[in-house]
Amino acid sequence: MKKSFLSAVVLSSLLLCAQAQAQAQLSPLGMWTPIDEASGKPSAEIVISMNAAGTLSGVIQKTLIVAPGASAACDKCTDDRKGKPTQGMEIIRGGKKLDGKDVWEGGKILDPNDGKEFSVRFTPIDGGKKMEVRGYIGSPMLGKTQTWVRVDK
Repeated sequence: MKKSFLSAVVLSSLLLCAQAQAQAQLSPLGMWTPIDEASGKPSAEIVISMNAAGTLSGVIQKTLIVAPGASAACDKCTDDRKGKPTQGMEIIRGGKKLDGKDVWEGGKILDPNDGKEFSVRFTPIDGGKKMEVRGYIGSPMLGKTQTWVRVDK
């Protein structure tokens, strides 16, 4: 009797852990590499976390592709990030999960190459191995989608 109860508790715990891990993969939290459209290669490593306010925060941990003539600082930014190094820069601010969906929206994403900021939507795909990042102005229909790949570290 004790042995079967203990087995049931262990099995339940393992199933809960597996379910929690699967749910964690269906979120934007973690390390991601955007894919450069010109080269088809990863362009940076970006870590997305949840900040104290319960919204998303994304920081460039490492730049992998540097465009010729590109500055290491965000010279074209117009806010508190102006002139700051792009490596270590927070480029994602805000965004929360939409009720009942695996979609995060309501935040902003900065393109440090041109200093422009866009509204952003994050949608994990392929079981959380990839994510569609849609930057837009006004309506999500008026935007551009980029695929990011999860980095397992």
